Amino acid sequence: MHPLQASIMPIRRLCRFCDVQATNCTGTGSCTVECNKTSICEEDGQVCVSIWRKKDDNVTFDTVCHDPAQKLYGLVLEDYNNNKCVMKEKMGMGSQFFICSCNEDECNDHIFFSSNKDPQVVAVVLVSLVPLLVLAVVVISSFYCYRVYRQRQAHSKRKKSPLDFSDAHAIIMDEEGSDSSSTHANNLNHNTELLPIELDVLVGKGRFAEVYKAKLKQGSSVSEEQGFETVAVKIFSYEEYASWKNEKDIFSDADLRHENVLHFLTAEERKVQRQYWLITAYQPRGNLQEFLSHHILSWHDLWLLGGSLACGVAHLHSDTTTCGRYKVPIAHRDIKSSNILVKSDLTCCLCDFGLALRLDNTLSVDELANSGQVGTARYMAPEVLESRINLENIESFKQADVYSMALVLWEIISRCSAIGEVKEYEPPFGNLREHPCVESMKDSVLRDRGRPEIPNSWINHTGIQTVCASIEDCWDHDPEARLTAQCVAERFDDMEYLDKLSDRSDSEEKIPEEIFVVDEK
Repeated sequence: MHPLQASIMPIRRLCRFCDVQATNCTGTGSCTVECNKTSICEEDGQVCVSIWRKKDDNVTFDTVCHDPAQKLYGLVLEDYNNNKCVMKEKMGMGSQFFICSCNEDECNDHIFFSSNKDPQVVAVVLVSLVPLLVLAVVVISSFYCYRVYRQRQAHSKRKKSPLDFSDAHAIIMDEEGSDSSSTHANNLNHNTELLPIELDVLVGKGRFAEVYKAKLKQGSSVSEEQGFETVAVKIFSYEEYASWKNEKDIFSDADLRHENVLHFLTAEERKVQRQYWLITAYQPRGNLQEFLSHHILSWHDLWLLGGSLACGVAHLHSDTTTCGRYKVPIAHRDIKSSNILVKSDLTCCLCDFGLALRLDNTLSVDELANSGQVGTARYMAPEVLESRINLENIESFKQADVYSMALVLWEIISRCSAIGEVKEYEPPFGNLREHPCVESMKDSVLRDRGRPEIPNSWINHTGIQTVCASIEDCWDHDPEARLTAQCVAERFDDMEYLDKLSDRSDSEEKIPEEIFVVDEK
């Protein structure tokens, strides 16, 4: 052959050539194909190719020579002019499939996995997202314009009113006029102008405070019929500052908010009257004790009241919010039927947090010990009556709450028509005097190991039998043996099928829906 002809002949490529073999390459970063065979390609113009496959746990490399003008496994080699073998993923190959080609000797020995997506795929994704982004911008803009409009409306109304209290504490009317709400609930009202509240009637009286039904005036230009919202105002004297402050601090925790905890609006110091106020939603059905005194319940009512009570206590005791974020658990320490309100939908909400305790992990044993023996004697757990609560374990305070909750559940069952004959309302340990002292309760609960009676007739109903079993687990003498409130709430959820089978008859009401009661305790 003429030397000049030899010089212009195409040079055949040297490539790694091992066909299919197993590999440890993970399909990320860069890898060596671990092929120890190098072959001269059979035809001019062929390039080096590496293929990485993964099907189940089987991972292989395929290294060959191939003519880029021909398809390989139905694929066109697009990148064969590179001097490096850069892997690209191909879909629809029956397994995870990467392929690369290159045009240098043994360039398919060291391969690189690219994290970049196919430009066409990226373009398709971007085009798909554009309408969603436009829609999001339109929604956000509309919402912003609506908020600005409402704020200007509210501002113009306040200008007409002689009381120009700030936005930070303006109370916004609920659309349905049901529960009160606040743009900045869980705050002390530091505004120089106090909220325009007109006290209406005394509805409750306790050891530390009085509770009034009250009207909240939104502006003097609004008519009396439309411009007032009903709220509850709990009024403490100056001497009861500590109780007011404790309840305010408990309510000020935004994580306390829950449908089965009384909705808190704001707190105020009324210097002229020498009073401290807590302003909350008003529940016209009154407290659970009065409600039970005047109503006979159906099984559906019992299921609603008992389940919501357990949910409320479980929320207090939980160390996480419903979103999974950490929250400080709270022990109520005075759970009783008169400290539970009945909402219009016949669910419970907990109130009166004057003795509540935040179970912060930073509290020392001495700080916990200083909290003292608190609560209502009739509802005190055995270890609280005995002043032997385990201060080394904050769960002890929750266990005492669960005991009290069990007594309230017993009260609810005692007024349910599903047990058969329903007697007049009677509190737990009704054989004792109206306000038994700690020593009397010690005799009944500690010495005699007494508990309210659960007659055999109560357990003829499947649902009530389950609730009674939970009650007995909750008032166990051993705090460690008691159920958690969350467990009780879950048991009520599991009984939902029984509720659906019930006739859901209405309660037999002996008094109007709105209850006014003055508790002289």
